[in-house]
Amino acid sequence: MLSFALNHMTVARQSFGQVLQTARTLGMVGIELRNDLPQAMFDGLAPEAAGEAIRASGLRLLALAEVKRFNDWSSDKAAEALAMMKTAKAAGAEAVSLIPRNDNLGMGNGERQANLRLALRDLKPMLEDHGLIGMVEPLGFAVCALRYKAEAVEAIDALNGKDHFKLVHDTFHHFLAGGGAYFPEHTGIVHVSGVVDPAISADDMTDAHRVLVDSRDRLGNVQQIADLRRAGWNGPISFEAFAPSVHEAPDPTGGLRQSMEFIASGLNGAVPL
Repeated sequence: MLSFALNHMTVARQSFGQVLQTARTLGMVGIELRNDLPQAMFDGLAPEAAGEAIRASGLRLLALAEVKRFNDWSSDKAAEALAMMKTAKAAGAEAVSLIPRNDNLGMGNGERQANLRLALRDLKPMLEDHGLIGMVEPLGFAVCALRYKAEAVEAIDALNGKDHFKLVHDTFHHFLAGGGAYFPEHTGIVHVSGVVDPAISADDMTDAHRVLVDSRDRLGNVQQIADLRRAGWNGPISFEAFAPSVHEAPDPTGGLRQSMEFIASGLNGAVPL
């Protein structure tokens, strides 16, 4: 049985209440909410009230996103992370998203790893205190200081942090990073989106190209999910599409349903559901 979820970015124009309705209508298991959209998180509701609404809808709050540039660690960054964790705990979230710096700085071999370990070392007890998981999301862009999942896993394991940190396997970023190893035992969630423009090169792909997954997908979403499932992973598959065309779609629920059906059909032929 597949477990689908909805990242608020995919339906960026929807209110908190509409996100709940969309996810519930589609039979999804949960949602991910964000602090980088124009509207206030939870549409201004107190986190406790938002958590009650989520649970009343039969959904899980899989994660709050995001602590940006977490591997550019400082006292200010620690305060930012702590504030996010307090909100996440109050709302009943399971995790907070940790997004690395993506500005072509801190890129040196040795420097990257040291900065990452410093951040994870300080985040680990904070997460433990709040009963949360830190979802570490490597970004496949060439300018990202945490591009490869293997580097994240090495740092997590060095800190005995497997119980406190999980990977986000983002199919877009996995593709941009050139593929590579899967780490199902470290993976907490999969983010899916497709790129269908046949003319754009991998080096020129940006978030704006990320649409819902269909038969034109160039990223191999179905294959990536199938590989993870064959390796024993069976977590939530969350839609995270950034393209304006998706945000402006007149029937977002219908579009998501079609994409869910396409993915499920493809996986049914590749690996037992």
